[in-house]
Amino acid sequence: MIINVHHFADMIVEYLEAKNNFGMDIQISREESLLDTGGGLKKAGWFFRDDTEPFLLHNVDVISTIDFHSMTQYHRDTRALATLAVQDRPTSRPLIFDGQMELRGRGSGLAFSGIHVISPQLLHKLTEEGAFSIISSYLRLASQGERILGFRADPYFWRDVGKLADLKDIEKALLNR
Repeated sequence: MIINVHHFADMIVEYLEAKNNFGMDIQISREESLLDTGGGLKKAGWFFRDDTEPFLLHNVDVISTIDFHSMTQYHRDTRALATLAVQDRPTSRPLIFDGQMELRGRGSGLAFSGIHVISPQLLHKLTEEGAFSIISSYLRLASQGERILGFRADPYFWRDVGKLADLKDIEKALLNR
């Protein structure tokens, strides 16, 4: 497992060390300056480059009940380069998918959840440098014919926890499920 850190990086590392990494092999990828989702993945790419199996990329500021096993199986079955968990909910940055759930662009569409399953081959196709959004890379790759797919995650609970106040709402929502 690899964890990308920036804000309070030393505190996160100290916490993991104090907890003996919860018995796992955890690597740290430090961002001295924020690299956004694509730049952060590219910087941490060394961790995945020799793998042949897809990996899960999960934004730290979301909580969900999305079935990762089903999502990963869908990714394998469709032989996608990347699979994005998407939902029909309000968003300021909707993505358009066709009838086969292939990414086609931006516009009136589905909301990305911040959870993806990625084939390691994607890392070799990230030509962008510095700080960049992974969504920009996905849009570029989809326009070049790469299989960037959506996984419908509508039945699952999903919430952004970017603010401390959101945690209380999430706790209530999960207790009521």
